[in-house]
Amino acid sequence: MGDPVRINKYLSEAGLCSRREADRLVAEGSITINGKTAVNGDKVLPGDAVMYRGKLVSKEQEPVLLVVNKPVGIVCTAQKREQNNLVDFVHYPKRVYPVGRLDKDSHGLILMTNQGDLVNKIMRGSNRHEKEYLVKVDREVTAQFLKKMSKGVYLKELDRTTRPCRLEKAGKDTFRIILTQGMNRQIRRMCEAFQYRVVDLKRVRIMDITLGDLKEGAYREATQEEWDRLQEQLEGSSSAPVPSGRRHGR
Repeated sequence: MGDPVRINKYLSEAGLCSRREADRLVAEGSITINGKTAVNGDKVLPGDAVMYRGKLVSKEQEPVLLVVNKPVGIVCTAQKREQNNLVDFVHYPKRVYPVGRLDKDSHGLILMTNQGDLVNKIMRGSNRHEKEYLVKVDREVTAQFLKKMSKGVYLKELDRTTRPCRLEKAGKDTFRIILTQGMNRQIRRMCEAFQYRVVDLKRVRIMDITLGDLKEGAYREATQEEWDRLQEQLEGSSSAPVPSGRRHGR
């Protein structure tokens, strides 16, 4: 007999949702194990029948990783109650869900997968995986602004200071920024701290996966080379779930 697996990990590895979302589904009573309503902390053994709202949940055999160019207005969630949710927008034939978030008002690269541990390893801030953004603001980008932003910014609303990061000017009112963490609306808040307002925010890279010339609203499956490189980079990364409230888009 195989080792028991916690219910939230089982649901995540089955491609139903992230571990965080799995905890919510269990708490609301939507999950059963062998006909009994599951509670958080329950474990699943080989042969157990896990059901989500009356439908059998089984582990996905084939891993999926999608590269998506999210438009403004689409919300990075799998929750059906959100009319403009990303899962319905992409409409992929297998169950996939977003890797982290990208604000409704932002656009660009978002990954989608059916691999729960992959989500946690990429998004956990302590793993320090890079994400790159192209940002347009409402006035000229100065050398002083870039220098102050790069040193780390105290965000009063969150009572936290951002990590030092890399920036470079990309135009009169545009700059590139590379982050290794993901606080709530981090880039927008950082800019506001220096009286700059973000006009347009586009994510162009997550680790070594780039948006490239993928059209807005389109998606593609990750190449084998991207998969292999991602697995190499994630070796040794923690897959512990990201604490509630810490995983957000920019």
